[in-house]
Amino acid sequence: MTNRWKSIGLAALLAGLTLSASYAEAAGVLTIGRREDSTTFDPIKTAQNIDNWVFSNVYDVLIRVDKTGTKLEPGLAESWTASDDGLTYTFKIRDAKFSDGSPLTAEDAAYSLLRIRDDAASLWSDSYKVIDTAVATDARTLTIKLKNPSAPFLSTLALPNASVISKKGMETLGADAYGEKPIASGAFVVEEWRRGDRVILKKNPNFWQADRVKLDGVEWISVPDDNTRMLNVQAGELDTAIFVPFSRVEELKKDPNLNVDIDASTREDHLLINHAHGDLGKKEVRQALDMAIDKKAIVEAVTFGQGTIANSYIPKGALYHYADNLQRPYDPEKAKKMLADAGVSNLTLNYLIRAGDEVDEQTAVLVQQQLAKAGITANLQKVDPSQEWDMTVAGDYDISVNYWTNDILDPDQKTTFVLGHDSNNNYLTNYKNEAVKELVAKARLELDPKKREQMYVDLQKMAKDDVNWIDLYYSPYINVSRKNIENFYQNPLGRFFLEDTVKN
Repeated sequence: MTNRWKSIGLAALLAGLTLSASYAEAAGVLTIGRREDSTTFDPIKTAQNIDNWVFSNVYDVLIRVDKTGTKLEPGLAESWTASDDGLTYTFKIRDAKFSDGSPLTAEDAAYSLLRIRDDAASLWSDSYKVIDTAVATDARTLTIKLKNPSAPFLSTLALPNASVISKKGMETLGADAYGEKPIASGAFVVEEWRRGDRVILKKNPNFWQADRVKLDGVEWISVPDDNTRMLNVQAGELDTAIFVPFSRVEELKKDPNLNVDIDASTREDHLLINHAHGDLGKKEVRQALDMAIDKKAIVEAVTFGQGTIANSYIPKGALYHYADNLQRPYDPEKAKKMLADAGVSNLTLNYLIRAGDEVDEQTAVLVQQQLAKAGITANLQKVDPSQEWDMTVAGDYDISVNYWTNDILDPDQKTTFVLGHDSNNNYLTNYKNEAVKELVAKARLELDPKKREQMYVDLQKMAKDDVNWIDLYYSPYINVSRKNIENFYQNPLGRFFLEDTVKN
């Protein structure tokens, strides 16, 4: 998912320079350095990786994606069956408890699904409107009836944002309080959230797999500057850190105290384009922008060989990725002519950049230089990540690099979110194409795999023709950990399996 970030500031930067050691020195507490702070623990209110990656270990889902990131496996639903017509699913809920000791029942599961479908604050409602009814027929049996058969339905139940929450807890505490300090259904519970600094988790003794969890707790610590975060791990002030800059990989590999983990991912970096801003609303202008950017040069200079050129919004290796999708050649002169033919001259763009993100800053300088060769001026606006995200949401940008990682196995989630989702302006781009939107909805309903694959091939072609955004590159997850840390692993959908992590 999305993937994306928000809210740090000076407090987090200072925290990164001098990390508190009190709680972290306790045996079995893992410290993880990350760029950004969390934004909420209310699952339906976020589409950002930085939230989902934390609360995937605070909450549990009905159906999980396995460690390989390729198969579904039982979660809170220990088994399920589907009717012959594909409209009725029956789930057997395992004997589990919430972190407050209350029983986790089918009623909680039904409530959670209807809330993500119906709540006005839900960012994910479109993916769950296929649910007609969700009813607890008894404490351990959840029956879901669909409005029509849905190919991605089981996959959508593994979305972290569809995690099972406590119905009684939410109704008693209210959404704001629950989003600050939730009642957990997963391996860890939120002990404290120091905004702008860290999220402190402790082991949930009531988790149904508590015996599997080796750690006593986890601290997710916001250290926005990439260089500082790496130095903290090298100095032993952090056990682990995520978002290792490509430029630091080889150096960190030589440190005898560290392990650099390069895990397969579904990450795609792309250049967002605000279609609502003037000439960017013209397809020919967006096509010219695509042709004016040298992706190969970006991959070589920025990713140090770790990335590969992206040709589609569906990442390489994911279901229905179209390997032969169009890649426009880098041709600044042709781009310049296309702009002239479209009646556009002296195109000037506001390029929004996250300060402290080494890769983002390097990419921006390259893109600025490349666009200049096509007669396009890109004014770089470097802002604090929290401000950058708010500006992007508000549409206060022309172009800006973003990234996405898949959260479920099926392509419907990302496709819906970036091509067929009016409520989020198609991931903040203001992209509009009614034919694409209709095909997104049809692909969700098509049960014939070959027909469905062709629909996604067509969608990838249409998105590329329209230039909904500019695909840049695919890359792995790169994380670093001290040698005394074992099993610090992230699957291709981004989930950290902290239930299995060991601190020696």
